[in-house]
Amino acid sequence: MNPFAYLFQDRKANRGNIKGQLVLFMFRLVQLINRSMVAKVVLFPYLIFYRFFVEWSLGIELPRKLTAGKGLIIYHGQALVVNQGVVLGENCVLRNSVTIGHKKLADGTFSGCPRIGNNVDIGANVCIIGDVTIGDNVIIGAGAVVVKDIPANSVAVGNPARVIEQKTTITETITITGA
Repeated sequence: MNPFAYLFQDRKANRGNIKGQLVLFMFRLVQLINRSMVAKVVLFPYLIFYRFFVEWSLGIELPRKLTAGKGLIIYHGQALVVNQGVVLGENCVLRNSVTIGHKKLADGTFSGCPRIGNNVDIGANVCIIGDVTIGDNVIIGAGAVVVKDIPANSVAVGNPARVIEQKTTITETITITGA
């Protein structure tokens, strides 16, 4: 993907959301800079500006080492915290006050970070902590606390989060025999 397309890969998904477009453009630029040591040295002032403006002023923690697929959407991005080890799939939605990261284990070490599939819609005030996997096409309701895996094509709510609906898709194959 060329650098221009890479920088604007989230623009269409955030249509009408100027703040989301700005934050994600700045995030993708920081990720491009992070790929080269020369770029990190030359554009160090931008890295500091990104940290100050996005994290401190807007309250959105999207670390430069975060792995995020295209089409990421940020609605009302206040108090949004995502750990740098998290893997976000394509077309994920993050709302305000979402926390996604590892947890401290009893022995003092830290667990792995969550892995989130494609087309996952995460509601406001959701906490996803620990070494969990969220499947594709999942909806997580507002205020849920996810500490266990959630299968694909499901809806999860509550504290702790539980699956309340799981969608199954049935594919039909029609064979036509002609004369």
